[in-house]
Amino acid sequence: MRFLREVVALKRDRRGVTMLEYGLIAALVAIVAITALTTLGKNLGNTFNSVASELPTSDSSGSNQSDTGKVGSN
Repeated sequence: MRFLREVVALKRDRRGVTMLEYGLIAALVAIVAITALTTLGKNLGNTFNSVASELPTSDSSGSNQSDTGKVGSN
């Protein structure tokens, strides 16, 4: 008889169901965030590579730099 009362009490307890729903929502948010950050990271990397390829390369003669190659050093 005690066992049946405990089963009925567990059936009425909704805390586990609510916790499961919050867990599923958190998992969904994590999946969306990971997907968005991965896509954004790839696009951002492509953008930086594109900009870097358009920049002029430095002159190997060193006419614009000091002997050490550091700006402002004597």
